[in-house]
Amino acid sequence: MICGRTMGIGLAIVLLSWSRSTAQDPQEWIKTNLAPLMEAYVQLHRNPELSFQEKETSAFVADKLEAAGCEVTRNVGGFGVVGILANGEGPTVMVRSDLDALPIIEKTELPFASKKMVADAEGNQVGTMHACGHDVHMTNLIGVANYFATHKDAWSGRIMFIGQPAEERGSGAMAMINDKLFERFGKPDHALALHCSSVLPSGTVGIRSGFAMANVDSVDIEIIGRGGHGAYPHTTIDPIVIAAKLILDLQTIVSRDMKPIDPTVVTVGAINAGTKHNITPDRCHLQITVRTYRDNIRKRVLDAIQRKADAAAMSAGAEKPIVKVSEGTPALENDAKLAAQIREILIGTFGVDRVIETEPVMGGEDFGQFGRQGIPAVMFELGAIEPRKLEYYKQQQIMPPSLHTATFAPDLEPTLETGVVAMSNCVLELLKKK
Repeated sequence: MICGRTMGIGLAIVLLSWSRSTAQDPQEWIKTNLAPLMEAYVQLHRNPELSFQEKETSAFVADKLEAAGCEVTRNVGGFGVVGILANGEGPTVMVRSDLDALPIIEKTELPFASKKMVADAEGNQVGTMHACGHDVHMTNLIGVANYFATHKDAWSGRIMFIGQPAEERGSGAMAMINDKLFERFGKPDHALALHCSSVLPSGTVGIRSGFAMANVDSVDIEIIGRGGHGAYPHTTIDPIVIAAKLILDLQTIVSRDMKPIDPTVVTVGAINAGTKHNITPDRCHLQITVRTYRDNIRKRVLDAIQRKADAAAMSAGAEKPIVKVSEGTPALENDAKLAAQIREILIGTFGVDRVIETEPVMGGEDFGQFGRQGIPAVMFELGAIEPRKLEYYKQQQIMPPSLHTATFAPDLEPTLETGVVAMSNCVLELLKKK
């Protein structure tokens, strides 16, 4: 939940505009420029849009970048936005934010909580919420753009601001790349992004070198049986029994097929079959998420799923099942040299106590696609939870509301302040005048 003073500021800033302060220090600049950022955040939070539907969100971010002085191109790889801010000779730094929200009914009780209901890709009416912090990411992008637009005496080079669609579906980064992002706008020398953390206190940042997030694959298995009357099982091939056997067999992939030091997750998230007590269906559908880090392990797990699905069907005399892999996202691996440099910048900005060495997680992020194009890339974590709340959760031995849940709400003011200062100082160091 946002504290009272933060909400009061957020609801009373409609007419405020950016300060044209000449102070070069982002920590000084943010003190007089937080109000329009709060306004932008409230607008974005109230009006979330799902992946592939980010039309208004994209336009909002594009308009803000344009107003800051960027040369903006819209509809890159779908609803992607590219804003170029050029300032003499020097390297190019890419700063990326994601645009999309999640199909979740918000339960934060914030005065600006999302009330939106929309149709998803399957035509179902669903709630919509920025439950992964993308509204913070976009607000950060807008803030950083305005800082650099008003402090051109402090840096030299180009900044490529990216508003990326469809991160939650793992395809937006590649869609922009396939739309000739780097051929049209130049290949950056560095790529940076931040991501809200639901376990780090606001006012802190976290960073690690190497693997930070996992390969993500979605696997759909259609088991084909032979339907019939539930009272005459000998006339059927029961796909539910096959699915039950397969679900147990899949658990052995991690415990018996993988080397223990190679992190792997295979989770069956859904099983759907049947309509009535006494009818054996002819099909059963499984939905599985797979998480790995290394590409060879990724292939080995997916091959094992296919092998075990085939074996389960064969043991019952059923047809070969249909196995489809989709929404693949590569692991996010932070460039070691750039990560070390960013860590030193962050420590110089906040002090060592506010820069935390984070652990790798099995969540996914398609920002890793940019690094796979040969660009040194780093994503760092932005603490988003009020410290006293984290302390309370710790004392009560309960987990704080995580990302992707209906009650996730950042401790807004210090989170925005820290994010803009952190990203601005990192970009300043990479583009400092010789």
